[in-house]
Amino acid sequence: MLPTHESNAPNMVFFPVGHPLTQALTERDYTELTAVQTAVLDPGAKGRDLLVSAQTGSGKTVAYGLAIADTLLGDALTLEPADEPIALIVAPTRELALQVQRELSWLYQHAGGRVVSCVGGMDPRAEQRMLAKGAHIVVGTPGRLRDHLERGGLRITRLKAVVLDEADEMLDLGFREDLEFILEATPQDRRTLLFSATLPKAIVALAKQYQRDAWRIAVSAGQQGHADIEYRAVRVAPNEVEHAVVNLLRFVESPATLVFCNTRDSVRHLQAILLERGFAAVALSGELGQNERNQALQALRDGRARVCVATDVAARGIDLPNIGLVIHAELPQNAATMQHRSGRTGRAGRKGISVLLVLLSRRRKAEQLLQSAGVHAIWGGAPSAEDIRKLDQERLLQSPFVTEDLSEDDLAMAKALLAERSPEDIAAALVRMYRSHLPAAEDVFDPGEGAPAPRDPSEPRRPRRESAPGQHVWFRLNVGRQKNADPRWLIPMICRQGKITKQEIGAIRIFERETRFEIDVAAADKFLASVTRIERGDVRIEPLGDSGPAEGEARPSRTTDRTERPASRPRAPSRKS
Repeated sequence: MLPTHESNAPNMVFFPVGHPLTQALTERDYTELTAVQTAVLDPGAKGRDLLVSAQTGSGKTVAYGLAIADTLLGDALTLEPADEPIALIVAPTRELALQVQRELSWLYQHAGGRVVSCVGGMDPRAEQRMLAKGAHIVVGTPGRLRDHLERGGLRITRLKAVVLDEADEMLDLGFREDLEFILEATPQDRRTLLFSATLPKAIVALAKQYQRDAWRIAVSAGQQGHADIEYRAVRVAPNEVEHAVVNLLRFVESPATLVFCNTRDSVRHLQAILLERGFAAVALSGELGQNERNQALQALRDGRARVCVATDVAARGIDLPNIGLVIHAELPQNAATMQHRSGRTGRAGRKGISVLLVLLSRRRKAEQLLQSAGVHAIWGGAPSAEDIRKLDQERLLQSPFVTEDLSEDDLAMAKALLAERSPEDIAAALVRMYRSHLPAAEDVFDPGEGAPAPRDPSEPRRPRRESAPGQHVWFRLNVGRQKNADPRWLIPMICRQGKITKQEIGAIRIFERETRFEIDVAAADKFLASVTRIERGDVRIEPLGDSGPAEGEARPSRTTDRTERPASRPRAPSRKS
């Protein structure tokens, strides 16, 4: 077992004054290094192979850029003219590879470093021309690097260092054979630096095979991985996931937000909903071409888009410094995926928020994810429309519209308006103007509050209540088993939207695509008036009269008095990105 050198807190560690990397760090306002950056500069790590476990967002790119500096520069302050590469960086995705290329370019600019990228989706002939001109560092994805090696466009006989970035992700994506091909082709006396968020058996085996006496560094996840991320778990009804996303985007002020879905179809659907609501939203999924992906990322960088809806595969390697909020619209498959998603925020000392949307039926799964990841989440409901309205009022009072000094032209126009309109009219117009560019908040409810308590098994079941004709009116709701309809969240939703009590609800019958329920005849008119006022396009409630489900319809799966669970049926596989 390799010795592990733990690192928990950053220290001030720089190269000597006048060193080109010191100059680059100073220009980027680096006042202190992160834990992993400090650890790789430990005297014991100098010149050795490194096996580093550190979470996403811990500053790994700059860390290995610093770690290989002595190997590439030696005692010189500038690199020799670019010819064959002397360092090779391998990354799992094109987005991460391009991000690494940008980071290492500024880090080595004063040393005369030339950094070239070779990634899938780009013109390979243009890359060959760039390689022919010479490069000190080549950054690429495994498949494209292997292609250039086999075609002779990439020569690595002078290579001094190889870095495998996010090695666990590369193995998960099936790049093991390509990695082994690349490592076998490199000089035997090279340095090999392996960086990974986790160290499963496959990574340890890879390290033993291709590293020599590696210096192992473990950055404490509890200190580094989650220190700047606040986790929240939001209870949500199955038919209100999109509404919860809308309200979170309105409630949390973030320059950019990542919203994660598990499939391409879910990405397209949610992006369409957000665009319809007025959000500047882009999408990232595996079906998009490289040009489309680049345009989406650039829109986020320059502020033309505020929201990115993405799958896990498409979002790997994205490094946008202004992401303040990550929303898991669908729960991740495991704790490692949750950490990779959440690690897109809370970077470089900035605070971030990671929100999991949790259906009642998925609460146990969410709790297991959080426990496995070793993080604590604050549980609650989604922000309500009233919460957002109050926040809008506070933001308006702090807006430059109100706080900035007025010019003479402003004052003259204000006096003219006051001569024609009352102060209340003018203030109301200001509110309308302020709200006009804001997407409307949605009416949501917390299914964890007011849901019926589970029945005590020791208590006898009460007999099913029979409704005499004329005592109740039947209504239909366009949510059924396909959307996980369940009385535990249906009853509080019906009560809240119809402004009635639980006692005024009779039988509930849930079918495949709809739910039918009874309302006491004395409350039916009030209920109908309330649901008509709040009717939305995606949730519809309409009256059926005093007759229940028609003869011959599918047998209901549940009622408020008797639960009949339908036989389990196989689910169609989701189309993963």
